[in-house]
Amino acid sequence: MMRRGKALLEGSRQGSVDGNSNLASDKELVHKCNSDPGGGRALGADARAQRHRSVSGALRKCVLTLDGYSYVIVASPPGGAGAPREEAPRPPPPAAPRNGSPKQGALTIVRRSSSRGKSETCPPTDEQLDQLDLDTEHLPAVDTPDACDKAALRLRYLLRQLNRGEIPAETLQKNLQYAAKVLEAVYIDETKPAVARQQSAPTLVFRRLADEDDELSEVQPDAVPPEVREWLASTFTRQLATAKRKSDEKPKFRSVAHAIRAGIFVDRIYRRVTSTALMQFPQDVVRVLKTLDEWSFDVFALHEAAAGQPVKYLGYELLNRYGMIHKFKVPPTILENFLSRIEEGYCKFHNPYHNNLHAADVAQTVHYMLCQTGLMNWLSDLEIFATLVAAVVHDFEHTGTTNNFHVMSGSDTALLYNDRAVLENHHISAAFRLIRDEDCNILQNLSRDEFREFRTLVIDMVLATDMSFHFQQLKNMRSLLSLAEPGVDKSKAVSLVLHCCDISHPAKRWDLHHRWTMSLLDEFFLQGDKERELGLPFSPLCDRNNTLVAESQIGFIDFIVEPSMGVCADMLECILGPLHSSSKNSTSTSGQEPINEEAAETHKKFKIKKPWVACLTDNKKIWKEQATKDAEARARLEEEETNGTSPPTEE
Repeated sequence: MMRRGKALLEGSRQGSVDGNSNLASDKELVHKCNSDPGGGRALGADARAQRHRSVSGALRKCVLTLDGYSYVIVASPPGGAGAPREEAPRPPPPAAPRNGSPKQGALTIVRRSSSRGKSETCPPTDEQLDQLDLDTEHLPAVDTPDACDKAALRLRYLLRQLNRGEIPAETLQKNLQYAAKVLEAVYIDETKPAVARQQSAPTLVFRRLADEDDELSEVQPDAVPPEVREWLASTFTRQLATAKRKSDEKPKFRSVAHAIRAGIFVDRIYRRVTSTALMQFPQDVVRVLKTLDEWSFDVFALHEAAAGQPVKYLGYELLNRYGMIHKFKVPPTILENFLSRIEEGYCKFHNPYHNNLHAADVAQTVHYMLCQTGLMNWLSDLEIFATLVAAVVHDFEHTGTTNNFHVMSGSDTALLYNDRAVLENHHISAAFRLIRDEDCNILQNLSRDEFREFRTLVIDMVLATDMSFHFQQLKNMRSLLSLAEPGVDKSKAVSLVLHCCDISHPAKRWDLHHRWTMSLLDEFFLQGDKERELGLPFSPLCDRNNTLVAESQIGFIDFIVEPSMGVCADMLECILGPLHSSSKNSTSTSGQEPINEEAAETHKKFKIKKPWVACLTDNKKIWKEQATKDAEARARLEEEETNGTSPPTEE
């Protein structure tokens, strides 16, 4: 992978050119390789340099276009003209050639700025990838020019399917084997010398496994990251069992383009393998996670498929899907340990509601808000990282009782945090104490400034889940949004998002919401039993003998959930509208600055999807019907008690 820091690369060509020097042309041959501006950035065309010799011994060029830059590769024949004058100074000349061996030419690579989008071919679209057949029976020979392109397309598709968890192991294995053979075919086997017959004495040259006419085959791929190069050497090269490569030697490829292409492909595979090698997902979990992007995700099905470990698999999947594992260098084993310990903390008190299921549900709902609304485009990588972790740990080691219960009972936790946001303070403190453990320190590779920002964001978000802050939080956000030019602080925005996700189960599909409601009532009633034992007054909804379930849920939806989701949606449309506006106008006006009126109109029309609106309407309708039935039942019971008759017993 050619990086911006690599301004100049110069090396020497080994071996000799065969005696066919009768190519009659004085022009330089320039070969352009297309770059892919997408996520994989794999090259879309074969960058084989064509041999061309002029009668005057002029320079020969190959131009690669990659990542918005042009890489001009200039090859000079032995004793011929050197690199252009504007290039950097050359390194010291190579050692004198051995007796009988030809002189060595020079090869120089210079990076120059180039406008993106001039590639001659476009990268494959999602539709084209979806139509790709992964059958390996009718593929071209691995040493043909078409083989690299076939391997490139298949590796793109395999990465796409790996992210979705939809690739069978056998198909993955066969296609990776084919890609490995293609890379082997372009590797220069230095262990088998051949003899080049020229007009002079025979000269030893390195035997190539691929095209003999490739002028730039001896270029060393210094642009490929060292770890990728080492992995290539150990995995995709043909080495004799008894041969040992010196530590300072690097594998060589048929051309610079092949080296870049191999580095790009393998780097992505390398990241994927290293970040998931120690985390195996059961097939049932993979199947459930296919619906991870849906609003009404069935976390109960995930809990069953994951054998009671939904946080472990969902948390790992989300951090991997957003690239947090790679971007912040989170060791996979450390992440797995962290998520497992977090899961154990959620199960510590065997709560019916505030358990690992609830943590996974909130984390998935936060993912929906980040991904499906476009909020992730407004946040930095570190802010996304903090938001996902905050969602996972927001109720860590919850006791199954409310803050009011801790205060009224005088618990040690209430004494520790002075009756202020008792549980929320404990969730944060316990989570960061866990992160301080070496085996669970997922933040070990963050800089000091990144750690401080991460910690501040997580603290702000988790503290905002305290229901005692609910009305003030909504009031403050409404005030911000009512301004002529609202400026929403990112910490306040993600805090409101997490708070809304924490109370969002009434806005999910009825079967999920009803199940959550029953679990929450079980937890409330258990607290009520403790309050009865301690002689404390019942907290709201905690008296199992006097709680009106349907009415309480209607009130919760009307006064808490609906207003919260409404303000959250308004906030998202406010902060994401300008992003949508600038994107739309930049596309339609070819980069020209749109006038304010047009931008304001576009922003005004921007709306996000609100699947919770229909769910809230449906659920409230069902609860009202249930409330009517309950009221009729209570009326009959009161009438029977008044008339002195007992209600019929159930068989």
